[in-house]
Amino acid sequence: MLPSLTTALSAAALSAAAQVPADTVAYGSWHGAFSPWFLLFPLFWILVIALFIFVARRTWRRNQHWAAGQGAEGVLRERYARGEVDETEFRQRLEVLRSGDRRQK
Repeated sequence: MLPSLTTALSAAALSAAAQVPADTVAYGSWHGAFSPWFLLFPLFWILVIALFIFVARRTWRRNQHWAAGQGAEGVLRERYARGEVDETEFRQRLEVLRSGDRRQK
């Protein structure tokens, strides 16, 4: 039974292969024509990398901007926490920092 089944399957495979057109066998599924589908994979990865770079740079810039603005207030908070300045002096200096008015000498 097994040899007859193997013979029948191989005969079916040979007949199916014989029905494939010759140009498909020679050129594959493209039939010799140029197809731009192969460009999609590199384009996809280029877009993924560009998106990653864009998000990373934007996050870094926002973080730098935030850190620059928090510098003086952070130092003032640390000094208040250590007890170097009292509450009234802390509030006065914080008000000056947040107002943005800088006295010209």
